[in-house]
Amino acid sequence: MFDWLTFAVGSQFIAGTSSVFDRILLRRKFFDPWVYTFWLGLVGGFALVLVPFGFALLPLKIILLCFAAGAALMLSIFLLYSGLVVTEASETIPFIGGLSPIFTLVLSSIFLEYSLDLGQIIGFVFLGIATLILFFAERKVKRLSLLIYAVGSALGLGFYLVLAKIVFENTAFINGFIWLKLGAIAFVLILLLIPRLRKRFFAETGKAEISNNSLYFMNRAYAGLGSLLFSYALFLSQPALVDATQSFKYIVVFFAGWLLLRERFRGRALLGKIVALIFIAAGLIMLGSVEYGRGIAIDPNRPLRWGVTFSQKFSEQLNLNWRENFTAIVDDLRPKKIRLVAYWDKIEKNRTSYDFSDLDWQLNQARGKGIKIILTLGMKAPRWPECHIPEWAKNLKTGDREIALRDYIEILVNKYKNDSAIEMWQVENEPFLMFGKCPSRGEKFLEEEVKIVKNLDGSRPVLITDGGEFGLWHKAAAAGDVFGTTMYRKAYPRFIGPILGPIDYHIDPKYFPLKERAVRWLTRDDEKKFIVIELQAEPWGAKEIPELTYEEQIALFSPDYFRDTIEYAKQTGFEDYYLWGAEWWYLLKEKHNDPLIWEEAKKVISNN
Repeated sequence: MFDWLTFAVGSQFIAGTSSVFDRILLRRKFFDPWVYTFWLGLVGGFALVLVPFGFALLPLKIILLCFAAGAALMLSIFLLYSGLVVTEASETIPFIGGLSPIFTLVLSSIFLEYSLDLGQIIGFVFLGIATLILFFAERKVKRLSLLIYAVGSALGLGFYLVLAKIVFENTAFINGFIWLKLGAIAFVLILLLIPRLRKRFFAETGKAEISNNSLYFMNRAYAGLGSLLFSYALFLSQPALVDATQSFKYIVVFFAGWLLLRERFRGRALLGKIVALIFIAAGLIMLGSVEYGRGIAIDPNRPLRWGVTFSQKFSEQLNLNWRENFTAIVDDLRPKKIRLVAYWDKIEKNRTSYDFSDLDWQLNQARGKGIKIILTLGMKAPRWPECHIPEWAKNLKTGDREIALRDYIEILVNKYKNDSAIEMWQVENEPFLMFGKCPSRGEKFLEEEVKIVKNLDGSRPVLITDGGEFGLWHKAAAAGDVFGTTMYRKAYPRFIGPILGPIDYHIDPKYFPLKERAVRWLTRDDEKKFIVIELQAEPWGAKEIPELTYEEQIALFSPDYFRDTIEYAKQTGFEDYYLWGAEWWYLLKEKHNDPLIWEEAKKVISNN
């Protein structure tokens, strides 16, 4: 399947090789920039061969937009060629191509109200970084002239792309393409009204040899194919994204300039180009991944199962009666699956002295309702501060603490391995994610803990989890029988949150099935079950929930946002989802007389 990125990259390969050939012609003084721009505009008339395939009149305002777009494009090209006269192709083209996506993005947000999702933003940023590297790697003596031509050319191209997109939104592709070429022709014909330029156009043409003209028109026909592909990519996607793929042209210009123009790079310039190429590759891979992910089909009729996580600790932190909270979840929400937590610091408050009474009570309640349990064990467990360590173990050496933890895990598994309510063991929570207040861990700590669990109970699968947005997944997926991801859409990062406030990630839902496919390929495992172990359904703000007012909590996570989150989750393609926030829903219902999210959750869970 061909998508916009395929056409865009193909067009940039053609544009890059064509630009280098332009540089060869300019070196031989076949045309000056004005002459070159004039004939380039006229050659666009070859688009008229497409008239039988879909030409039609447009409203006057759209025709005027075509003329304005043509003028912007021709001015952009003139400034590009002017830059090629005074600088090397490997300097001018990359810098212009890097600035124009920025201008295009700004103009698109103003005139088209377009925005990018997180994956596209990351790819876009990588390409922008590459541009900055290329610019500052060049010799200072050329920077001023390069900056003048680059800014003007990039701004002109940005205006062209935005205006062209508006045209494409109002007509079919072939018709829009023809009219945009007619706009460029109209602009260069107006230049004939200027006597000085008119003389230059025809004087230069008269001096050129027939063979030189042939080379020129062959190159223009070749570039025209690239223009057609580029325009079709623009027709399919957003201007800023299509424009950002110009970075691929840098690679072509770099190697073609080196091989054909004998341009030599050394020192800082060479290092800068190599690093920039790495960023370009990363940016294009990111954009390509986003497009590939969007092509993944999600079965809307697949079975969906909704469970919840319950944390006794968190319920207590909300000043709730945790037993009443749990009973309400079991009796009113009636989930068929619950994740419970065996907190080390609650069960083993004193060394080798174990109190399982609270966990026993929870398991008895669940078992009585036929609810299946994921039991989480280990040092790192759900809820802040993530690592829940008994006071007596905090000051132990790393090795001694790991031994004590493994002793506790062995006692725990032996006690509950015959409990019919337990469906699987979760060993540690997000063990490879650097999040929380956690001490150093021993070498192969997870491997040792998983080995203990499997040796004691080989009948149940082991679940290993990782962060959904920033976790790498690969190690976690390889370590267990089942893999669980978190899924957060709105967070408050502890480092940048005080500056930017709560962050909405804007991650396309297809990011998750794309990441799943990549991990399955890396682990060579197409059968392993992937689930969503934490689907955010509670607020995450600058302060902990007990310190937020009711109004602040709802502003961060409203009933409408809850419903939107459920719909978002359905689009990610998983079958099992464990909602995160049941204690908070109960707080709203009992303490703030607001049962809306509780009732919404009940509707979702009842669809099991």
